[in-house]
Amino acid sequence: MSGGLIAALIAVGVLVVLVGYVWVTYNSLVTLRVRVDEAWSDITVQLKRRADLIPSLIETVKGYAAHEKGVFEAVTAARAETISAQGPAEASVAENHMQQALKSIFAVAEAYPQLQASQNFLQLQSELVDTENKIQASRRFYNGGVREYNTKIQIFPNTIFVRGMGFTEREFFEVEDVAAISEPPRIQF
Repeated sequence: MSGGLIAALIAVGVLVVLVGYVWVTYNSLVTLRVRVDEAWSDITVQLKRRADLIPSLIETVKGYAAHEKGVFEAVTAARAETISAQGPAEASVAENHMQQALKSIFAVAEAYPQLQASQNFLQLQSELVDTENKIQASRRFYNGGVREYNTKIQIFPNTIFVRGMGFTEREFFEVEDVAAISEPPRIQF
């Protein structure tokens, strides 16, 4: 074999390896991006489910504590903010406001023993606890997917070319005020 033929075979071999690497990297990033989008969708479904429970909760508590208008307005505003949140950053702020509002409404409920014994209230409370657990699980799954996706984008040599293919890091879904949610809302009656 001549030296030119060997050099051409080596060049073709390097090109095949490089194209294969880019192909595998691109496909794995697309897979991760879709997984992150799916995880975000799961979070929005759970946030919507919780938002749908709020009007029933307000009406139930209102029947016993109609004079607590400020608390109901805060919960309603937090619900609207949660529904309209676009992306993890806005959802984090809305989540903080929702946690504060739920703490307020459950604090009001503590003052009414007959409310605490209401089957409707207890069922709503149970559904809300279940939804909160699902939100937390969805958030962990989403953040795990974002971590994996962002790592794949940032490692060398991917970081050299993947941004040119349209891949950018995603935001984590973090709560803005960690102290506000370090303790779950008291819903034990």
